[in-house]
Amino acid sequence: MTAGTMHPDDLLGIEDELGAHNYKPLNVVLTRGEGVYVWDVDGNRYLDCLAAYSAVNQGHCHPKIYQTMIDQAKRLTLTSRAFHNDQLAPFYQEVCKLTNSSKVLPMNSGAEAVESAVKCVRKWGYEVKGVPDGEAEIIVCQNNFHGRTLAIVGFSTDPIARRHFGPFPPGFKVIPFGDAAALEAAITPNTVAFLVEPIQGEGGVIIPPDGYLRAVREICTRHNVTLVMDEIQTGLGRTGKLLAEEHEGVEADLTLVGKALSGGFYPVSAVLSTSEVLGVLQPGEHGSTFGGNPLACAIARTALKVLVEEGMIDNAATLGAYFLDGLRGIRSNKIRDVRGRGLMLAVEFHPEVGGARQFCETLKGEGILCKETHEDTIRFAPPLVITRDQVDWALERIQRVLTRA
Repeated sequence: MTAGTMHPDDLLGIEDELGAHNYKPLNVVLTRGEGVYVWDVDGNRYLDCLAAYSAVNQGHCHPKIYQTMIDQAKRLTLTSRAFHNDQLAPFYQEVCKLTNSSKVLPMNSGAEAVESAVKCVRKWGYEVKGVPDGEAEIIVCQNNFHGRTLAIVGFSTDPIARRHFGPFPPGFKVIPFGDAAALEAAITPNTVAFLVEPIQGEGGVIIPPDGYLRAVREICTRHNVTLVMDEIQTGLGRTGKLLAEEHEGVEADLTLVGKALSGGFYPVSAVLSTSEVLGVLQPGEHGSTFGGNPLACAIARTALKVLVEEGMIDNAATLGAYFLDGLRGIRSNKIRDVRGRGLMLAVEFHPEVGGARQFCETLKGEGILCKETHEDTIRFAPPLVITRDQVDWALERIQRVLTRA
């Protein structure tokens, strides 16, 4: 029996029996996607308001990215970095020009990009800043989400992410998010970096106060501390700018991108540098068999191209503001807050309502797929190709669900 002929309950049963239970997805089995829509195995259509955690900003199965993948897969997919390939240099050129970067370190997953940045800023601290070996400190924020590796969950403040996974690597200091004075107070002569999300996505779309990123940029510059921006979710158009740091006119020393860097076709991430930090790496000190492979680079080149040429970033700004206004117009005593930037939006409910999951399940029945985060919040983050009519369609159903007695 093939997957196409199996009943959804059978597919879910096999997952439950044979898979690790490290996710709690909604009970929908998807089989096809196009643009902002996905279809389940029974043929039901849904408006995707999660966009694979912002990995499919360009929409599901974008035809130009798809064609690039097919064409490159016929030619060459993997060489390892033991040899050069003809897609890596053009990828470097194009991503540097687009993001005003001077160096690139290509990796695969977002967590790999974060781990790579941690290694690089520590090495920079020892070899350039002069921090005593083994004493480098990196400052991070409460409520952060930077991935799932051992080092990363070690500086998470989420007890579910940390519990029974220790002992954890040392060298991280946690401060409140959005508090520039706390950053200033936490810096010591051994501080090599401040790692921060411009908007905390998994934390519930938490937006810092105006001026925060400008303040931390000034503080890091003054103290010779590397500013590392994790733009894996916020970057590549999601907030209505190419990078969320642009909203305050700042440039990080290292910017981390992933997810939408491939339009959802392939795991691609990168550490982008406007400073000397990546220059500390020497042959043999860091690497990845798949990082920078020709298939990944070709896909990423087209993913970036369509993002810009098809106006997706401007669309995120315009329709994000429209969607946000619509959500704020919903009158319901269940709602505690509505916030967002671009097409990275959130509705937070009062704790006594009993969690956001129930609304996600009801919205599924209305043809909208979204996911709760931090128990009481729903994030609405559709692909950036969404239209005004589709936003109106979604708002009508969201209002109906959230105002239902």
